[in-house]
Amino acid sequence: MTAKPTLSYHYHAHGHGFSAQFGRPLQHTVEVQAASSLPITGGHGASRVDNFKFNEIVSFKAAYSHVSGSRDEHDGSHTSLVTATVEGLNVLDVVTSDRIVARLAAHHLPGKEEPSIIPLGSKFENLRIAGCPVEIELDCELFCECDTHGEFKKRFEKDKKFRELVEERFLWGKLEKDVPEFIQKRYNWAGQKGLPESHGVVLCSLVKNVETTCPGVKRYGHVLVVPQFGRVFLAELFLKQSQRTLVMVRLELGSPVSGDLTVAQAINNGHTWP
Repeated sequence: MTAKPTLSYHYHAHGHGFSAQFGRPLQHTVEVQAASSLPITGGHGASRVDNFKFNEIVSFKAAYSHVSGSRDEHDGSHTSLVTATVEGLNVLDVVTSDRIVARLAAHHLPGKEEPSIIPLGSKFENLRIAGCPVEIELDCELFCECDTHGEFKKRFEKDKKFRELVEERFLWGKLEKDVPEFIQKRYNWAGQKGLPESHGVVLCSLVKNVETTCPGVKRYGHVLVVPQFGRVFLAELFLKQSQRTLVMVRLELGSPVSGDLTVAQAINNGHTWP
């Protein structure tokens, strides 16, 4: 008789506050700031960086991250948490914010194929572009209801209203002709059957609505295009079986400074073995 294998649980949670790569007017890579990584056996970790500044291009007052993972003795479930926070962000005096928080909490019950992973607690505080307020409404409720990749896919395939909602919100459906080319290439999944995923990953966003009065700024879903500055991607959420990745702000800077910046990123998942 073959012995029944003993199951172990492998945790997987990472977070960091800030990172960047600049190409113009100088080439420079900013090392990952305030990074934390959870061992596969669980435990606790934290990291913090205060008063960061790089060449008057970007600065923040504080960045910190926290990871934890443990087994609940009451029901045998495994829980893990990752948070990444940046306070006092300033990018070229154009994008500023008092506080940006990415938070992913996972709960894996015995016998369940996937853990429940929810983004509750993620938020923007006083985000501004060129001094103008940016009002962001996040839809954490949607991703708390569809708390697994399987549940999201099931609802997408069986609920027509839900499918139409997310296709419009996440730029998966047919786009207007005046939408920039980079949006067309990155998000336009018109004509594809089934859930638009690549290598098992679905690109969504926590953003439900964005409003700003900043002159010249154009909005496409969760993406803002700022003249003579670049592109601002808000609360991108990547869904994968047993895993979610949340990036609260991603910047693609254009002219006169070029570079790619990541602000408040969290990754959380976990699984049994074998």
